[in-house]
Amino acid sequence: MAFTITIVNRNAPEPHYLTSEAPLGGRNVLAELGLENKTYLAWRVNNYLRPLEWVVDEDAEVEFIPIHTSEGLLIYRRSLDFLTIIACEKALGRKAILRHSIGEGHYWEFEDGPVTQSDVYKLHATMSEMVRQDIPIIRKILPIDKARRIFQRQGETEIADLFVRANLDPVEVYRCGQRYGYFCGVLAPSTGHLKIFDLLPFLDGLVVQYPTQASPDSILPFRGDPALGKVFFEYAHWLEIMNLNYLSSLHQRVADGQVQELILVSEAFHSQSLSRVADDITSRPDIKAITIAGPSGSGKTTFSERLKIQLTVCGKNPVTLPLDNFFRNRDETPRDESGEYDYECLEALDLELLKDTLIRIIAGEEVVTPLYDFVEGKKQPGKVVRLGPSDILIVEGIHGLDDTILSFLPEDRRYGIFVSPLTGICIDPHNRTRTSDNRLLRRLVRDNRTRGKSAQMTLEMYPKVMRGAMRHIFPYQSRAHTIFNTSLPYELGILKGYAEPLLHTVPEDSPAFSEALRLLNILRFVPSIQSEDIPNNSVIREFIGGSCLGV
Repeated sequence: MAFTITIVNRNAPEPHYLTSEAPLGGRNVLAELGLENKTYLAWRVNNYLRPLEWVVDEDAEVEFIPIHTSEGLLIYRRSLDFLTIIACEKALGRKAILRHSIGEGHYWEFEDGPVTQSDVYKLHATMSEMVRQDIPIIRKILPIDKARRIFQRQGETEIADLFVRANLDPVEVYRCGQRYGYFCGVLAPSTGHLKIFDLLPFLDGLVVQYPTQASPDSILPFRGDPALGKVFFEYAHWLEIMNLNYLSSLHQRVADGQVQELILVSEAFHSQSLSRVADDITSRPDIKAITIAGPSGSGKTTFSERLKIQLTVCGKNPVTLPLDNFFRNRDETPRDESGEYDYECLEALDLELLKDTLIRIIAGEEVVTPLYDFVEGKKQPGKVVRLGPSDILIVEGIHGLDDTILSFLPEDRRYGIFVSPLTGICIDPHNRTRTSDNRLLRRLVRDNRTRGKSAQMTLEMYPKVMRGAMRHIFPYQSRAHTIFNTSLPYELGILKGYAEPLLHTVPEDSPAFSEALRLLNILRFVPSIQSEDIPNNSVIREFIGGSCLGV
């Protein structure tokens, strides 16, 4: 019986229709349309993301996912991870461990020691040869007992354990040659799709670089920040000491009734880190202004309030000045390329008023600062600020590290801090939890609690937030004197209870549906943790509620 496939393209005004009596896979449809197979990594079938081998045998609406889209790049990175794992075993006989992202790449280490330049050459040659061979990457659906046996035989006990804890049966896995892999999402159809990559040694491991939306056809120069690498290394070392490298360890803590201890130790680690930042600031007597920047969902407000307390302990009198209060009136706010108000760009701030206010405050004058009314879209008179001899100004906002903000103040009189949840517990040695997902889940929960926003609204708006961060925040993080990681090893277990019900409300026909499913697929591996033992000054309280810091 004939059926019709409706092929939609968000860049085309009209869909394309294809009628067939025989079942068709994604590559069959691409061939019928005369499109280049290697350009596309997957397709969306009735709004569900599927591998290209997925077969359609009834009426369906489909959309192909090219490499240069955000979804396409996630698929590319997961597939490149699989290629890296196989090539490390094939070329070097070594097990690779994915630690975190850095620059435009993934940082890997080996279980048995550091990486040499010779290792990198061999690995690059093997990966390039596997790409040339165009080896199929095949989706398999296995019963849980068989999947566990396969992964235990491969030495991947962490993910085999999580199959049981997440009650996955059957299990969707991928096979490339004789090697099986589990990844939280769809993979590319074959290794031949993964032509764009590069490798370089970094610290004790190596970075596998991948393409980006800004440069989908080539690899950008590596921008690894040594200070950022140090934070990643220190936090990973602390997680190792705590025996919390993977989610299976977190599950065990929950099963053993050790959650309260984990929460208290994690919060103590944050307090200790905050104390070090405050000590570093007070050791520089000429510092008159602190700037705090970080992407949305970082916990900047809680960090600022706790830093105020810590600086007070050190004999300082900190005064905060949120940059959000310096937004232009709404009728003066710049608009983005889609015609919407762009609150992410620097020009959304009343820079003339901001500079005048900062100069006068630093000079010791008494200044009436503005308070922005987000409902009316206008500035109103706010609090009176005056800095005394022992006072220090804290300027908090996404543009805090942009030199434009405090250009009048010599560098030795200002102190920059970059705040973000930088790395957390990995799912297993080959699947990390993305920091952008962490921030998104935080924001999802907070937006619903404080602004009544649905999960669909937050998910649909978040790509714009991410573009703003890539343009206005991350390029300046290297200017920070210190980087503060607001990740908490237990927080996904807390966020799960709040985020899962919200994600389940995203309708099947929503553009955000695939993203909601992706997040749900990650959260199913996370143990649920109750919030009653979380201190009321914790950064996670900024998002779930119950903070004593007025956030």
